[in-house]
Amino acid sequence: MSDDSLRNLNEVDRLIHEPARLAITSILYAVEEADFLYLKRELALTKGNLSSHLIKLETAGYVNIEKTIVDKRTRTVCTLTSTGKQVFEKYLRQMEKVMQFTKGGLQK
Repeated sequence: MSDDSLRNLNEVDRLIHEPARLAITSILYAVEEADFLYLKRELALTKGNLSSHLIKLETAGYVNIEKTIVDKRTRTVCTLTSTGKQVFEKYLRQMEKVMQFTKGGLQK
């Protein structure tokens, strides 16, 4: 039994480990970009809740938020930055190691 897998869990980026931010980064990793209304609808978050999570991700340099005016309405488009992609991929690798460790323990 290796302690490395459990240590990986202690080193997880807690900013994206939070469920709503993990869902946001998961969607943005899967698509090139997503607008605010799409994220709000898919994640069933309030405007304020989604905004606060996006601001935290943007402040960390994980998400880029661009606001434009389309037909006299503000359109907010979010993308993962290269840093955000790297952090998310590292997170996925860490979770895979933890799951492999757990599966190994369950098979005994």
